[in-house]
Amino acid sequence: MKKVLIINGHPDKESYNWALAESYKKGAISGSALVETLNLSELNFDPNLKYGYRIPYELEPDLKMAIEKIKEAEHLVWVFPMWWYGLPALLKGFIDRTFLPGITFKYQKGKLFPDKLLKGKTARIIVTADTVSWYNSLVMKNPAINQFKKGVLEFCGVKPVKVTYLAAVKDSTEKQRTKWLSRVNRLGVSVS
Repeated sequence: MKKVLIINGHPDKESYNWALAESYKKGAISGSALVETLNLSELNFDPNLKYGYRIPYELEPDLKMAIEKIKEAEHLVWVFPMWWYGLPALLKGFIDRTFLPGITFKYQKGKLFPDKLLKGKTARIIVTADTVSWYNSLVMKNPAINQFKKGVLEFCGVKPVKVTYLAAVKDSTEKQRTKWLSRVNRLGVSVS
């Protein structure tokens, strides 16, 4: 059985992202995966990395627990909205506080790139947006996806990282949202 961790980066429990995370979870469970969910809005932590890496900042118990869950998982599923072509502040703060030197990567003296401490893990990013796909890709050049996929996950050794981009949510019909939920459920069944 594959160990799956779903990380929901949307702060609103009534958001469509929560429904997507739940749909993936149900699919993965029906596909015999071991599934855990981290809803970031339910964690108690300061999202501000006050001193950068200059002064170590004590990790709250919820962050220590989250780090252990990330380390134990084989497949990470990140569900979040794209806001202002970036990550929600809650998710960005979570990454800043948990993806730290010695935890998800390790600097190597005299080498340009760090040792990637999350090797062997795979990921799926499920992003919702109000920007249509072609505009996000051709005009904006996928900034949130590139930042998260390449600058965070692949930087720390997670590969492959697959992306599901769902847009435009604000103009979507109930029928379209139901189709997206079914699509995400099928991704969960196959743990991809």
